[in-house]
Amino acid sequence: MKTSDFYFHLPEHLIAQNPIDDRDASRLLHVSESNVVDRTFSDLPRLLNNGDLLVLNNTEVMPARLHGVKTSGGKIEILIERVVDECSFFAQVKFSGKLRADNELLIGNTIRMKVIDRVKGFFLIRSDEPIHEVMDTQGQIPLPPYIKRTPNIKDKQRYQTVFASERGAVAAPTAGLHFTEKLFNELKDHGVDIGFLTLHVGAGTFMPLREEQILKEKLHQEFFSVSNALCHQIKQAHLKSGRIIAVGTTVTRALESLMVSGGLRDCKGFTDIFISPGFEFKIVDAMITNFHLPGSSLMMLVSAFLNKETILKSYAHAVEKGYHFYSYGDAMYLEGK
Repeated sequence: MKTSDFYFHLPEHLIAQNPIDDRDASRLLHVSESNVVDRTFSDLPRLLNNGDLLVLNNTEVMPARLHGVKTSGGKIEILIERVVDECSFFAQVKFSGKLRADNELLIGNTIRMKVIDRVKGFFLIRSDEPIHEVMDTQGQIPLPPYIKRTPNIKDKQRYQTVFASERGAVAAPTAGLHFTEKLFNELKDHGVDIGFLTLHVGAGTFMPLREEQILKEKLHQEFFSVSNALCHQIKQAHLKSGRIIAVGTTVTRALESLMVSGGLRDCKGFTDIFISPGFEFKIVDAMITNFHLPGSSLMMLVSAFLNKETILKSYAHAVEKGYHFYSYGDAMYLEGK
């Protein structure tokens, strides 16, 4: 399996740089193995059935990008990957010159930090002040690298789902960005149950896929949590012959990780699951997802869910019809095999 097998042509003007005015007015490409239909996201309640369970990721994006300097000289840019404790965190760091253990950093002229170690490409850093307070006063929303502009006030609201409640992500679970309270009410009126889990999307999601990851079939680790309440909802959906519909690849990875590591249960831990063609899905019946980068692990995941040929044909259709791609772009509804 090669990343080039999952490439497609994408004109740059189709990469969404800003959110549209109304979340649920985005376009929705409805894809099954036999058909592709152009819809609007607000059509979703009419595509789901009484008894279905919609599972969403309630992670909250942190203002995880910090700017500062090394006290020895030179600018730095920090992207926090994961908070370890009140004052310590792992991060990607852009810097000039060299950066090593014991180097001191200065954020916002007053906040001191120290590099403790480097582990698997991430720096372990300790701050003199609680890191969540530092992010709240000094941090920026970490927009993805394909959004070619600086973050603005609007991004604080729009690069966040309306149901975000568990802080810890450095990227939004983008399939969830299309949902509104009005849409949730319509789904409930149609008899669709709503459930939540947590998976904190890490900075590794934007890193190019390495050959080593493909060979080992392991991705970067991300924290996830599944509650007893969600497990109960899943069991109830199965009793009603309802489908489990994952909102996003993060929910898909969390649920399928659960099933391959011991079955349905409440669980907190880390997942590095790599879902690619040949994977046998054990719990997810349908999926809502945005469009993904060529050659990425997420292209492989959606290709595993249907098949590569169907996915590449649907992407070609989306390009031809002018769909918008990536985080602030349009969505797909994938019906399982």
